[in-house]
Amino acid sequence: MSTPTAAVGRLPNWLHLLFLTLVATATDEFIIAGLLPRIADDLDVGVPAAGQLVTVFAVVYALGAPTLAVLCERFARRTVTATGLALFVAANIAAALAPGYWWLLAARVAAALCAAVVTAAAFATAAAGAPPGAQGRYLGYVTAGMTAALFTGVPVGSWLGGAFGWRATFWLIAAVGAVAALGVLATAPAVPGAAPAPLRRRLAPLRQAAVLRVVAVTFLAASGGLMFYTYLGSYTAEVATGSYGLLSLLLLLVGAAGLAGALLAGRATDAWGPRRGLLLVLGGHALTLGAAAVAAFAGGVGAAVLALVVGCWAVFAWGLNPPVQGSVLAAAGPEAGMTALALNISGLYLGTGVAGALGGAVIGAAGVRYVPVAAAALLLCAFALALLPDRTARKPSVLTGSATAAEPSPAPR
Repeated sequence: MSTPTAAVGRLPNWLHLLFLTLVATATDEFIIAGLLPRIADDLDVGVPAAGQLVTVFAVVYALGAPTLAVLCERFARRTVTATGLALFVAANIAAALAPGYWWLLAARVAAALCAAVVTAAAFATAAAGAPPGAQGRYLGYVTAGMTAALFTGVPVGSWLGGAFGWRATFWLIAAVGAVAALGVLATAPAVPGAAPAPLRRRLAPLRQAAVLRVVAVTFLAASGGLMFYTYLGSYTAEVATGSYGLLSLLLLLVGAAGLAGALLAGRATDAWGPRRGLLLVLGGHALTLGAAAVAAFAGGVGAAVLALVVGCWAVFAWGLNPPVQGSVLAAAGPEAGMTALALNISGLYLGTGVAGALGGAVIGAAGVRYVPVAAAALLLCAFALALLPDRTARKPSVLTGSATAAEPSPAPR
């Protein structure tokens, strides 16, 4: 079995299972969008009501992540991940068997809560189980599971829902979650939970300025990046010449480039440290959004130019997680790592929710050409916030070549 001291060049089996875990939870999050008409027809509700299945999942995920992390911080990460996955499987089976809308909504609430705690525990395990100098690479690989869901799990699930009914998609997610749960239970390193502590101490990350600043950076970056992604179709139709069929290719490109960005950002975080890695990602993200704005106001641009701009943007947009997670772990310290990661996930999801509403307001007031302008402004704010000197982060910081692990070193099983 692989242990945390495994060679850096070879990724252990348990890390592949955490990758699969994030594919399952992210697919469960995104898949509903492609199934809304079928669900609405089958359950005899309107499409807007079915759309609330997406909203409820995101809101419950964002609010539940830090709360559940506080409750689960003291338990071993393998136990939390495997138990959370087992409950996640049960929630998706309940969704597949749902006799009506409200039953399905309740199942989505349960699945969101399970996904929230599983995601935080998976990232905490990856950080603590990595060899010295490879934490960023491990976090980047797990993050890539979320990105891979956009062009693997979601398309496959949508096809399955079209061919065999929307319930088949939830059966598929449940099956993948079950495989991941058994694999994690059998192979994941024994990362211990935090030492027993009063609730006030466990809630410390919620009051720590350094942690909250990183969460604010995540919120701003997610708001800007997802704003552009949400309205990419409208932007493409407005900007590109000969854009027929181009959007599908761009979405595929975003998935592939985003996957590469997550992996590259992990390596950059190991090489340069989380703070410099974060500044690189945020700066590159702002610059590529600026390029998208220039393309919008330059008139019709060719498909190749637009693909280059969008591909470069996706690399930086999906490269956010490894350095920002490294930064939040460095700020929180090892005892509150899982809680801090969960709080950061909340910032990500809240930013995602704001992105759609804010982008819609920008389009209504000024037009779709101004979406990348507004998004770039948010990224510049995130960059400026990350650039401020940090005198409160704990030392030594994690995710540098000479750093200690983000959490107590796990003992080999």
